[in-house]
Amino acid sequence: MLQDNYTRLYDYCVEHSTPMDEILYELDRETHLKTLAPRMSSGPIQGRILSLISNLVRPKYILEIGTFTGFATLNLVRGLQPDGELITVEVNAELQHISNKYFTKSGYSDRINQLIGNAKEIVPKLDYKFDLIFLDAGKKDYPIYYELILPKLRKGGIILADNILWSGKILDENMDKTSVILDEFNKQVVKDSRVENVILPLRDGINVIRKL
Repeated sequence: MLQDNYTRLYDYCVEHSTPMDEILYELDRETHLKTLAPRMSSGPIQGRILSLISNLVRPKYILEIGTFTGFATLNLVRGLQPDGELITVEVNAELQHISNKYFTKSGYSDRINQLIGNAKEIVPKLDYKFDLIFLDAGKKDYPIYYELILPKLRKGGIILADNILWSGKILDENMDKTSVILDEFNKQVVKDSRVENVILPLRDGINVIRKL
């Protein structure tokens, strides 16, 4: 019954929020048809949140760790300043043909720089001060990514760390390895005097972190 109510409420939220445009709709559909784990895509409600936050921040430089098929990318880039740049890092080169297709269709391809490879190797080499960072890559490396990206974030900048509730498994008495690491990550953030944060129980959870 609770799950039924959640589904109905989620559908209500989708129906009463600004809808996806045609390109996002096509990308979402292709992601569900052609990938093995379409749930990795942000989805319509989370996409709207990312777009709204980006438009509020008005970033010049955005970093995304974990492109997947580019759905979150195309929501984040909507708030980018006209002379800004979004750098997105993806380890799986096999997905690039989908993301590049929709980056081109969107008209934002000239402001999206997709890098293929290990983010732990790429991020330290990036010479930017980012205004907004979206972290949505391998969950077991979140504590490592956090320490890599925080120095790259300007004062007042925002990190959005996705999936930090891990389908509620972080509350399990016997947590799996990923849940343990995400729980440690959330504790790491809330104890860090360099930032302030709030966890939004949206979808799979987003930790919104602001650098002080």
